[in-house]
Amino acid sequence: MAQRVRTAVFPVAGLGTRFLPATKAMPKEMLTVVDRPVIQYAFDEAREAGIEHFVFVTGRNKGVIEDHFDRQFELEQTLESRGKAAALEELRRDLPRAGQTSFTRQQEPLGLGHAVWCARDLVGREPFALLLPDMIFRSEPGVLKQMMEAYEETGGNVIAVEEVDPADVSSYGVVARGEGPDTGFSITGMVEKPKADEAPSNLIISGRYILQPEIFTLLSEQTVGAGGEIQITDAMRHLMDMQRFTGVKYEGRSFDCGSKIGFLTANLVFALDRPDIADAFTAELKALADSLPISIEE
Repeated sequence: MAQRVRTAVFPVAGLGTRFLPATKAMPKEMLTVVDRPVIQYAFDEAREAGIEHFVFVTGRNKGVIEDHFDRQFELEQTLESRGKAAALEELRRDLPRAGQTSFTRQQEPLGLGHAVWCARDLVGREPFALLLPDMIFRSEPGVLKQMMEAYEETGGNVIAVEEVDPADVSSYGVVARGEGPDTGFSITGMVEKPKADEAPSNLIISGRYILQPEIFTLLSEQTVGAGGEIQITDAMRHLMDMQRFTGVKYEGRSFDCGSKIGFLTANLVFALDRPDIADAFTAELKALADSLPISIEE
């Protein structure tokens, strides 16, 4: 029986340079999709999947993330005194319980693999989930919960994947697919940003992982890879020689909120999902489309 996954790691130390000047003083993870920070979507996904311990690997100027997951008594008192019960309940519902969060610093920008390694003592010798907060998903159930179902069957390491146009694989980490259904197939290889004609498939890694603790030992020995950084993909390739890797082609849609187009698209889609604003927002979109000098179809 697979050991239970209780801990999730969120690497949130990145500078967010693609969103400057907005991210000069505010972490990119706190940019909002409609009215919820990007990091909240990843947190909610992990909590839905049964995660009990939330580990944030932060950097300088990221203290607001810690504040976001803490209580603000003055705000709560103000909402209560003004009779804003619904807003108060939402704030309390979004919070982790006392003692469920941990924060550690990645003091140098040495790559995703190094950020994960910084969480080693907080995770301990247990399997853990890794969620890249830039990626948020519209899925039911959440992507990590879908992965947990596969993990309970297979154990080992699990990676969420999705299909892309074969011409676009050079921008991603790509897996080689072995036997098994979409809900849990064996991964037989992995390559970072291959040329289109050299890619083993069009299945890309989607920013959600379940990893065994042996990855920390490999990361501690890892030399720098692509971009002069310690890459998690390099360590996973070595771990693949020792342990099983399972791919889950999840049901849902991803949004890369680390890119402007992905972020804007996520705001559009999630706004249209909201019963409280969908009708009014749709009317505004129609009015905007009618006022454009060219047809949207073009």
